[in-house]
Amino acid sequence: MEPLRIVNPKPRETFGKDVGTLDEAARIAGVKPGTIRVWETRGKLSRLSVAGGEPLYHLPTVNLIAADGRKHTPRDPADNSRGPHRHRPRAA
Repeated sequence: MEPLRIVNPKPRETFGKDVGTLDEAARIAGVKPGTIRVWETRGKLSRLSVAGGEPLYHLPTVNLIAADGRKHTPRDPADNSRGPHRHRPRAA
């Protein structure tokens, strides 16, 4: 007789597309993976720990945190937080 094996459902099967890896969470939020780790350290975000696998993150929550953290969204991508870039003429 074989020993009884208990198999937990895979998180992606349970939660569908609402969970993702660190890289997926960073891509969705438009930040670097290190920023996701900082949010986790600061308590803004919790990971879903999976035995034997890499940690997963709830992507809608990551997206909300990212949207809340954006201070300035320029209309022109060439603009930055201090205003538009001004190019100086090059000296000849």
